[in-house]
Amino acid sequence: MTSRAISIGSLFLLLGCIVPGGGCRPTTTAVKQESGSTENVATPSMSATIQLNWYPEAEHGGFYAADVMGLFQAEGVTPQIVPGGRAVNPGGELELGRCNFAVVNADDVVLMRHEGADVVAVMAPMQIHPRCILVREDSPAKSLKDLKGFTLHCEKGRAFVEYMRQQGLLEGVQEAPYFGSIAPLATSPQTAIQGYVFSEPLLAKEQGVSTRNLMVSELGFNPYASVLITTGRQIRENPALVQAVVKASIEGWQKYLDDPERTNARILAENGQGLTAAALQFGVEQMKPLCITAEVPSSDLGRMDSARWDQLVRQLEDLKLIDRSKVKASDCYTTEFLPSGSTGAVNRGES
Repeated sequence: MTSRAISIGSLFLLLGCIVPGGGCRPTTTAVKQESGSTENVATPSMSATIQLNWYPEAEHGGFYAADVMGLFQAEGVTPQIVPGGRAVNPGGELELGRCNFAVVNADDVVLMRHEGADVVAVMAPMQIHPRCILVREDSPAKSLKDLKGFTLHCEKGRAFVEYMRQQGLLEGVQEAPYFGSIAPLATSPQTAIQGYVFSEPLLAKEQGVSTRNLMVSELGFNPYASVLITTGRQIRENPALVQAVVKASIEGWQKYLDDPERTNARILAENGQGLTAAALQFGVEQMKPLCITAEVPSSDLGRMDSARWDQLVRQLEDLKLIDRSKVKASDCYTTEFLPSGSTGAVNRGES
């Protein structure tokens, strides 16, 4: 899928239109709870509008589970989850006050803060980024070091592409535009496309093309994914709301990865892009090992580590995508609202 991350060009354009100090003023109300029961659910007194970075899919499952299972409501929060899409910039929506939470990837957070946006990550469900390069199973490429002579369909300028270039992995590779289709894989075994491991591989299989998925994270470029962000202003002015949303979201992710069936029914109803139950279940299965790892068990889901953020900022600076004098890793996130034992910084945003 093409628009889960914010392109640098559109980011600059949108941030130029942000009203300084606008804060967040949600204007919408909650979607009705679908858990079928209101027992032991607190009366909502706070509103949370969460803007997604793409059409509803497995990568958003924990947030939907927190709504479907009444976890937000139990924390006194009235939620609304707003689907994203190709033309939606979730960080910009947050800065413009059209929502008070949003879902992006960690590299988006760094790029937005570099441009002056007061955004702060508060939890990270996906520890391993799902970005992969797909090649045909019958191709000679066994790793990302074997792409010489290939045509790679990708979004030029994206951080992961520039990282691959920096590592010398695109030498002798012809780059072609990526239009969100896996069709080029059918033309030649010397073709590769960008993708997400829980999405494009199944699309290819459904069209009769078996793929090998080469994970970009294995190169060392591994931003957190499906990160929940808010504004520094909201952290300072309404920390109780942030705490409640983070708590419910973490529990939602834990329950979704354990038993996604009821939540998937909601996601399918709201996707609107022809997502099938089989594709959604495939997504959950592929996503589990990205969220729960040997270092981060289910009980610690959502954690963020200072070393990971420091490394990401250094990498984006090395790629000349940011000027490090304009953004600090410790400003990009806070662990203040995570369960005790998570490591990192406490950041209440700009003063």
